[in-house]
Amino acid sequence: MTLFCLLWVPLFCLFRFATVSVGPWSAGYVWALLLGSLTAVFQFFMGPLVDPGGFGLSRWISALVDIVALPAVLPLAVYGLYRLPGLVLRKGSPEPDIADFALLWLIPSGIYRAVSWHVLQDPVMLVLVPLLWTAIVVGSPFLISITLKGPILIKIPAVLVGAVLPFLAASSWWAFSGQDTLRGGLFLGASLLPLAASVVYSAHSKGPLKSTTSP
Repeated sequence: MTLFCLLWVPLFCLFRFATVSVGPWSAGYVWALLLGSLTAVFQFFMGPLVDPGGFGLSRWISALVDIVALPAVLPLAVYGLYRLPGLVLRKGSPEPDIADFALLWLIPSGIYRAVSWHVLQDPVMLVLVPLLWTAIVVGSPFLISITLKGPILIKIPAVLVGAVLPFLAASSWWAFSGQDTLRGGLFLGASLLPLAASVVYSAHSKGPLKSTTSP
């Protein structure tokens, strides 16, 4: 389980580079690794921002802020700042892919979590969390691409699912950590659907989702 937490994000990132992503290497990927490393160091020294408490609202908020949602949403938000016109960090560099940027950002966090959670040997932490991170950072850009170029009947559900995806992922961890396997499985399945759709779409089109990297 520790190896899964350690290797899942880098291996999935390599899978995308080998089968989905095209174009030259971007300096943005270096910034993703650097900023992700700084984030992992910050997490190490600061510890959890929310006391998880028992199986209740505080534990769900802890999943949202410290464990599942915010760690995955943060690189997506920083990517938006990176894409701002005239930003000195990106001058002269090709545009990075948003999902690849976020996955690279999460590699240091995955290493830190694998080490810190190793003693627990808890599949909810060591297996579920990396899966939920991937579901957010790959599924959300896929849903964004649908809202940019899809028909109106598809745009509305895509917006709604994209808005609740981080909350679904946090709810899956919350339910599994409380041994509510049924609800945890339902939330997990819903969280993974956009990720699965993205992989199927990319395999079918044999190329990246252009709208996730176009200005």
